[in-house]
Amino acid sequence: MQRERKKVILVDDNPVNLKLARNTLMDRYDVFTVPSAEKLFQFLEKNLPDIILLDVLMPGMSGYEAIGILKGNPRTAGIPVVFLTSQSETSNELEGFTLGAVDYIAKPFSPQLLQKRVDVHVLVESQKQELKHINENLQQLVDEKTGAVVALQKAVLNTMANLVECRDDVTGGHVERTERFLALLVEEMFARGVYRDVLSTWDIGLFLQSAQLHDVGKIAIRDNILMKPGPLTPPEFEEMKKHTSFGETVIEKIQQSARESVFLTHAKIMAGTHHEKWDGTGYPRRMAGTEIPLQGRLMAVVDVYDALISERPYKKAFDPDQAVRIICAGEGTQFDPALMEVFTAAQRHFH
Repeated sequence: MQRERKKVILVDDNPVNLKLARNTLMDRYDVFTVPSAEKLFQFLEKNLPDIILLDVLMPGMSGYEAIGILKGNPRTAGIPVVFLTSQSETSNELEGFTLGAVDYIAKPFSPQLLQKRVDVHVLVESQKQELKHINENLQQLVDEKTGAVVALQKAVLNTMANLVECRDDVTGGHVERTERFLALLVEEMFARGVYRDVLSTWDIGLFLQSAQLHDVGKIAIRDNILMKPGPLTPPEFEEMKKHTSFGETVIEKIQQSARESVFLTHAKIMAGTHHEKWDGTGYPRRMAGTEIPLQGRLMAVVDVYDALISERPYKKAFDPDQAVRIICAGEGTQFDPALMEVFTAAQRHFH
């Protein structure tokens, strides 16, 4: 039995953009195009798409005004909205996420990137709806569906992590490696009794899965910064630093959609704190010492380690021993001193 095709509607006053996007997506989706927000709402009176690609700046009603109406109507509030924009101001992008957008795609867009991003968001929405359905019937399905819920949660995490790596292909494999490094680090911490009282209160499996989303905020960073084949300028670095706050916002939106307060809690903490430093010189909040949640302190160690051993267009990879020496040199300044001996022991099993 053939699966029903998902519906995509594109809203843009530029017919060239509409044609390019339609030709890109029509092999996989039922694609509808309209030239204005007003026409979108006429379409929605009789049809509900699975995803809306919405231009930000249009004559008449803007994309921001339109999403406000969409999210205010229970009938359309759950439809994911991806903004299409040629604007570069990240303040506007944050406004869009605050209003309920799930992503931005910069114009002119790459057909391959457009296809991948739409695929990911349609998949995420399908999984969210299935998860919601299971949760609504959980009382009678508890025993047989518990495993399915866990699998769906993992699928959401994996899908969102793949979205980040789709945009930031320079760091391919980073998500998988940091999760593996964290698992070995936590295992060593239990063995040595380091922060065991905190770790024993966690669902370690969920914590490790959530680590996949520590860089999810990068979906809000402009492509010319995220994919720059070289070191960032100071202003560009200031923009890149905002991925921590963006990450928290994105994860909050997922939590609200899933109606679950515990799911992704670890992910939100790691996204917002993995660039804080022990001496208080990190970002975004300049936390210091144990004020930084343990999740962020752990991710900081493995995140930097993986960055050091990975090749970039602007640097060669350090060998693992060099990377360990660099990490240990940051004891008491960048990293929690209590984690250094544990990290050194665990690192021997990283490869």
